[in-house]
Amino acid sequence: MTHAFCLNRDASREAYGAEQAAILNDDAFAKACDTICGWSGYEPTPLVALSGLAEEAGVAQLLYKDEASRFGLGSFKALGGAYAVWQVLCRTAADKGISPSDTSAFADHAATMTVACATDGNHGRSVAWGARTFGCSCAIFIHEGVSVGRKTAMKSFGATVTRCKGNYDDSIREAQSHADQNGWIIVSDTSYEGYTEIPKDVMQGYELMVHEAMEQLQDQQAPTHVFLQTGVGGMAAAVVAYLWRRYGDKRPVVVLADPLNSACWLETFRNGQPTAVHGDLDTLMAGLACGEISDLAWSILKTSADAVVGLDDQSAIEGMRLLADGTYGDPKLVAGESAVAGLMALLALNDGAEERTAIGLDSSSRVLVFGTEGATDAELYENLVGLTAEAVAAAGE
Repeated sequence: MTHAFCLNRDASREAYGAEQAAILNDDAFAKACDTICGWSGYEPTPLVALSGLAEEAGVAQLLYKDEASRFGLGSFKALGGAYAVWQVLCRTAADKGISPSDTSAFADHAATMTVACATDGNHGRSVAWGARTFGCSCAIFIHEGVSVGRKTAMKSFGATVTRCKGNYDDSIREAQSHADQNGWIIVSDTSYEGYTEIPKDVMQGYELMVHEAMEQLQDQQAPTHVFLQTGVGGMAAAVVAYLWRRYGDKRPVVVLADPLNSACWLETFRNGQPTAVHGDLDTLMAGLACGEISDLAWSILKTSADAVVGLDDQSAIEGMRLLADGTYGDPKLVAGESAVAGLMALLALNDGAEERTAIGLDSSSRVLVFGTEGATDAELYENLVGLTAEAVAAAGE
């Protein structure tokens, strides 16, 4: 497994500050938690102990937060995009003096609205699902690398889906251009200058995933290390912000995981400042194929992420198969291409004594990873794993 490793020279144990609290905070999370937990079909996703893989990784404990069943959408993204759509509708309705409790007037208002986004697949599925659930229209923009299966899934929720030339960052610009022309509201999971409020909503929804995990630990000790895959960084920043607020300077060591073919966080930490990577960003880990980091994520991760690991695409296939096979006697799990980067970053350090020492990873470590998606493209999953997701899930029961 080919990998790269970089420490964050600016990592610190400083207190959660005003800059971070302006992005993610307990009050906003409480609102998101109350809202999402009230949705039909909500239930916490499983936190699975992988004792066999823990032994293989040379750690005391390895916990895997399995997001494959989230709201039937197959991804943690269900928490963010849909919640942001709800927040958009609530804010725009409030501007007209309409309350969500006035269900008829609120529905009439929602029917006049269109939300739009660019996506690698999972965020767009969440936005489309949220739009259908709450009664507004939805326009999705995808780049050349997004699979037909993921496009079809978004269309199944009633969204119009337009394929753009170029990479993910090009699709962001295309979505914004159409939104400006048509008066649509962009619901993006990445932030940039002048666009931050809605990505905050997305990230606040993501925090529910890590909150569930910490509650599921019950009387067990908190993790010492968290390995988190990164696209633009919104999910990683949300997880870290929650843990930072909850544990203060006792927060876990945070290791990010980038695909080597779109390693914007690896290059950012190498340079000590936000750094874009260019080109087609062609990686199997489609949900992580991003060349530019989120401004909001940088505000949180610039001091709270301790290191980053870059991974080749083969590692994703190996991770999917490890989990599907239950190779080391663990429960058999369905995980998509973008779900396993955190796990495989941990395993990539097996032979890196200096790297392990640098982040304090040893046989006493308790590691948490997030399996952020299931088989969100069923055909691709079967091609890569050699089994259908249904067969793996049945074997794991």
